Amino acid sequence: MPISSHHLNWIRSGLFWRTFFLLAFLIAASMAAWIASYRAVEETPRANQIAAQVISVVTITRAALTHSAPDLRRELLFDLSSNEGIRVYPLEDTDRVEPPIENSVVRSIQESVRAALGKDTRFARTVNDVAGFWVSFTIADDEYWLMLDRSRVEASFGVQWIGWGAATLLLSLLGALMISGLINQPLARLTAATRAIANGQWPAPLPESGPTEIREANHSFNQMVDDLNRVESDRAVVLAGISHDLRTPLARMQLEVEMAGLPDDARKGMQSDLEQMDAIIGQFLDYAKPVDSSHFKSVDLTALLSEAAHEAARLPDVQVHPFMEDKVTVLGNAIDIKRVVNNLVENARRYGKATDAHHVDIDICCRIEGDKVMLEIADHGAGVPAEEIARLLRPFTRMDSARGQANGAGLGLAIVDRIVKRHGGKLHLFNRDGGGLTVQIVLANPRKRHSPFTI
Repeated sequence: MPISSHHLNWIRSGLFWRTFFLLAFLIAASMAAWIASYRAVEETPRANQIAAQVISVVTITRAALTHSAPDLRRELLFDLSSNEGIRVYPLEDTDRVEPPIENSVVRSIQESVRAALGKDTRFARTVNDVAGFWVSFTIADDEYWLMLDRSRVEASFGVQWIGWGAATLLLSLLGALMISGLINQPLARLTAATRAIANGQWPAPLPESGPTEIREANHSFNQMVDDLNRVESDRAVVLAGISHDLRTPLARMQLEVEMAGLPDDARKGMQSDLEQMDAIIGQFLDYAKPVDSSHFKSVDLTALLSEAAHEAARLPDVQVHPFMEDKVTVLGNAIDIKRVVNNLVENARRYGKATDAHHVDIDICCRIEGDKVMLEIADHGAGVPAEEIARLLRPFTRMDSARGQANGAGLGLAIVDRIVKRHGGKLHLFNRDGGGLTVQIVLANPRKRHSPFTI
């Protein structure tokens, strides 16, 4: 049976996200360390370069203004403004000045410029609400502002490198996503395939490609599935042979007992023994019988339980109390589900009689809880010691001290547990309040199959 797409939803796996976040953390930490190291090494040379540029522009501009003819200074200032982006304004005491943003680069630039132009050199981010890189200088006793475009002296290191860093980080995270997928997707396929086998399904062969380890693991798994499939087929043949080879002599013995002319007590005793042997053989065959989930159909659980309750109510000394919702359906094999219900009802009839009671009370409950269907069959007997409940599901186990002497091989609950697991469900046993044992079966609600069913 092919593995459905929701079984391969490896993006939800915890291992995938752990791998991804680990790679993402390592990449982000490496990038942060690299950027911090680069900026620490690059910061001083960049500040010196900008300071040298500012000193050169101020020195050349001051020299040009000092040695130019007075009638040509207006034209010179116009050329500096239009061609070089350099503007010169008189410095007034009334100027509204906003100081530069303080950081290590700006402080280094200011120290270098003051060392070359004088300690009285002033800097500003805006003057009279005009933004730029402002530096003061003097000609004779007059003070001036020289304004440069901020882009010439404030390197776009931060914006550019943030952009490049974000792009690099995004590409790295996409790479981490791909690596995590390549690592976890084969594991998710293998997990889904093993889960399918546990539910009685036969998954499609896993792809035998990729790295050597994945290829060999998938090859071994595919070989194991083929072996299991072959064993399952052989077992079906063996079971058919056992059923024929054992029950044929039993049928002859039944006939011989009927025709032997034995006393009634002896005949009834031998017939009872033969019937018990046939029932035990039937239990063995039911326990070993495979369940093919590929042929599951919608089963009206409400109708099935109503029929089982009606049949049980006709038994002597049995009273059935049904509590069932209408139109409860499950996906499965109707015959196997009916066998489960009959086994549980018979188990309750045999061992669920309350002390000093004249009849056996059996509660049959069926309800829907979200994406689950809950089926409960409970009696009012002595119950089972809590420490012994887990043993009840083991094959060939009979709790004689708590449940009375059993007639059979101790496979009733083991058969029920096996069939329930093959239907993708879970079996729970617990003592009910007021005395008695409750057997609870949890199955998937087919009306909500879009949501994953987990127990």
